[in-house]
Amino acid sequence: MALLILDNVLSDRGSKYAVSGGPAATRAEAEALVKELKRGKRFAKATHNTWAVLLPEEGPVKADDGEAGAGMVILRMLKRAELAGHVVIVTRWFGGKHLGGDRFRHVQSCVRAYLDEIGVAG
Repeated sequence: MALLILDNVLSDRGSKYAVSGGPAATRAEAEALVKELKRGKRFAKATHNTWAVLLPEEGPVKADDGEAGAGMVILRMLKRAELAGHVVIVTRWFGGKHLGGDRFRHVQSCVRAYLDEIGVAG
C-alpha cells in the first residue's frame, strides 16, 4: 500500500493540518492505511484523523474521529472529483482555539491540495 502524506498543508490559530491518502478498494484497506498513518508517532498523537473513501463495492464510508461533519466534507469532494477506491485522511492537531466553520474550509483546502498532488480535478 502506498501512502502519500502532505504534511504542514496549513495552520490557523495554532491548529495544524496535514492530508494523506492512498488506494483502497475495501473498508479494510482504507482502515489499514489509516492505521499505517497512525504508526507515525506524530499522527498517532493528532487530535483528529478524519477520513473518507468511495468504495467501488461498498459505497461511501467516512469517519469523523471527533471532528463532527468533516468526513462528509471529504466525501462530498471525492464524489465531485469522481475519485473512487481512494481513501483521503485529513489530520488536525488542535491548537487551543476553536475555529468554528473555518475548520470545514480547512478540510476542503487539504483535500484540494491532495487532489492537486495526485493530478485529479476536484
